[in-house]
Amino acid sequence: MSDDRDCLFQNYVRAPLAFTHGRGAKLYDAAGREYLDFIGGIATSCLGHAHPKLVGAIAEQAGRYIHVSNLFRIPEQERAARLLVDASRATVKGRNLGLDRVFFCNSGTEANEAAIKIARKRGSAWPMGGGSGGGTNRHEIIVTHKSFHGRTLGSLAATGNPRYHQGFGPLPQGFVFVEYNDLAAARAAVNEKTCAVLVEPVLGESGVIPAEPEYLRGLEALCRERDLLFLLDEVQTGVGRTGSMFAFHHYGVQPDVVTLAKALGGGVAVGAVLAREEIALLLVPGDHGSTFGGNALATAAVAAVMETIHDQGLVENARAMGERLRAGLATVDGVTEVRGLGLLVAAELQTEAGPVAARALENGLLINAVRPTSIRMAPPLIVTAAEIDRGVELFARTLQSTTAMAGAGGGR
Repeated sequence: MSDDRDCLFQNYVRAPLAFTHGRGAKLYDAAGREYLDFIGGIATSCLGHAHPKLVGAIAEQAGRYIHVSNLFRIPEQERAARLLVDASRATVKGRNLGLDRVFFCNSGTEANEAAIKIARKRGSAWPMGGGSGGGTNRHEIIVTHKSFHGRTLGSLAATGNPRYHQGFGPLPQGFVFVEYNDLAAARAAVNEKTCAVLVEPVLGESGVIPAEPEYLRGLEALCRERDLLFLLDEVQTGVGRTGSMFAFHHYGVQPDVVTLAKALGGGVAVGAVLAREEIALLLVPGDHGSTFGGNALATAAVAAVMETIHDQGLVENARAMGERLRAGLATVDGVTEVRGLGLLVAAELQTEAGPVAARALENGLLINAVRPTSIRMAPPLIVTAAEIDRGVELFARTLQSTTAMAGAGGGR
């Protein structure tokens, strides 16, 4: 394979490895060596690799047409939207949850940008029904430290990690940061300019930290009390990842807006915003759009993913395999804590995570270090019990050997 790295931007730290193909939860390099994929394209390849249903849907759609633009009806988009709306509906403790309409875009950061615009649009006409300029312009959004919402300027400004901000200021204003899992701090931050709260049900990039149930429920109650929009970033947690179709089902809350991407297309680039009827109708023609958003190819992939998750019971598999993975990791020497929901899991280590992830790759296991001592795992939803057990075995062996080398002064 030719080396064309001199043609690429150097903004990624890439492992010196390329894959030729994959099957299920496994990837293979040019030498035919097998790797167990426990990061899944960063929680994206939910059906694993080369799933026949997804491959067939993409090939069939590409053979008919790929893109016609949103100037016309797109039946594939409408079908995917219906599947998402239906999947969002659940009854939790007698409460009917669900969302009504979908806007398709191309990524998680675009989905979050759209959610921010929806919140700003609603706040611009405060009080509701007052018309343009009919009241106080409420534009501030409460967000949390340690959050990650994307790389474009709006979503970056909402991201609670100063490291990602460096060199890109001045960022858009209007985001008020509070501590995660601190309901009192969120309540104290609300003022006459607040229009929404934006939060992740699980902090993914900061080490897989789930929200406490009373925290998310309290945020929803706060939003209802103060007439704020309750926005959930489920880019990483949505589409079966946490052992429910959406993480908000775990918590029994009903958001006004949910953002999705990653697993939504099984590896095909696509994002989505789901919203309640009255909130979705805030965006009128000309307010927002996307040239590629909701194209026929991407939404055919979405439909294939949603149907496969339903038909193969993959939400239930994610729940069961996630429990198995967490239980296995808890027995590994050198792991101090295991966190997560479903198949979004982190292992907290007594040692640095970076060298462990690098050595795991040498041992045929793909994982990644998200924090200095935190390893993240996000196997595909189709992962089997045997593969979970094999992954835990490889991880335990890797951690043991890495710790031994560090103790001997070896390192890498």
